[in-house]
Amino acid sequence: MTASVFDHPFLSGLLGDEEIAAFFSADADIRAMLAFEAALAKAQAEHGIISNDAAARIADVCGNFLPDVLALRRATATDGVVVPDLVRQLRKAIGGNAAEKVHFGATSQDVIDTSLMLRLTSVCRLLRSRLDDLRSAFEDINRQWGSEALMAQTRMQTAIAIRVSDRVTAWSAPLTSYQDRLDRMDVVSFPVQFGGAAGTLEKLGDKAGAVRAALAEHLGLADHPQWQSQRTTIADLAHILSLISGSLGKFGQDIALLAQAGNEIELSGGGSSSAMPHKQNPVAAEALVALARFNAVQLAGIHQSMVHEQERSGAAWTLEWMILPQMTIACGSSTRLALTLAGQIERLGVAAG
Repeated sequence: MTASVFDHPFLSGLLGDEEIAAFFSADADIRAMLAFEAALAKAQAEHGIISNDAAARIADVCGNFLPDVLALRRATATDGVVVPDLVRQLRKAIGGNAAEKVHFGATSQDVIDTSLMLRLTSVCRLLRSRLDDLRSAFEDINRQWGSEALMAQTRMQTAIAIRVSDRVTAWSAPLTSYQDRLDRMDVVSFPVQFGGAAGTLEKLGDKAGAVRAALAEHLGLADHPQWQSQRTTIADLAHILSLISGSLGKFGQDIALLAQAGNEIELSGGGSSSAMPHKQNPVAAEALVALARFNAVQLAGIHQSMVHEQERSGAAWTLEWMILPQMTIACGSSTRLALTLAGQIERLGVAAG
């Protein structure tokens, strides 16, 4: 049993997204954190801060290391973050002089935030691909029924006759903008986090900027100065996630209303009722509306998490951990359900004459 609908034993069948959720698993997070430690050692070796032998040993162990997750859980309850115990375990596995060079000049937030950026990069590429598929699905709908008549509804009242293509354009048009925004984030906005104890990289002296740039390059992330207390990247992404689920919620709401009227649409694959066998409920459409409203509510929480006191906030940071994964999975579920719903349309509009 779980408190979250996104990984609930049966509710996740409707609202979950296993492909997106995998990026927020403990295994994915640990692998990304280890990738940070290996890349950091490599960058520091390139600039003479640690030896090449030490960097090679660190990278070799990071590539295969399997930490004691139960020990990480116990330590996180005390430390508030997973990194101190992960580094302790990693140093023990590395052994020798190289062990002392692990995590040199870094702090827990560097590891955790960079892990998140690495995983979000992959998530956004997946979302962009799904939006492309959805645009294609809307194009197919338009080709089949775009010239058919549809009655426009304004303020929940009958207005004038339009074409199916007019309605489909309203569903599809925002998706291109969202794809463009995700592309821009992928290119310029997913930054490495590397600031050290208080954001100054004090242990690296005049080599700090060069090491950070090399670290970013090795990880395929943007090279930004520390942003540990400036969370615009997180807020920008959350905003896009909410916009996507909101637009797809509009699609779902329109389909649900068309299904209610009944004469302008035929849907396959509707949900059954335990009391009324004749019904085919527009389940995917309803879920899209719920997910849109969920993300709209969560967005306010992300904006609350932007208030970081001084150089680092434990409270605001923790709030991000609670909200952002659910928003991301909700957005992924929206794209998945929208594709399902588009494929369930058997007829749309009324033939002229």
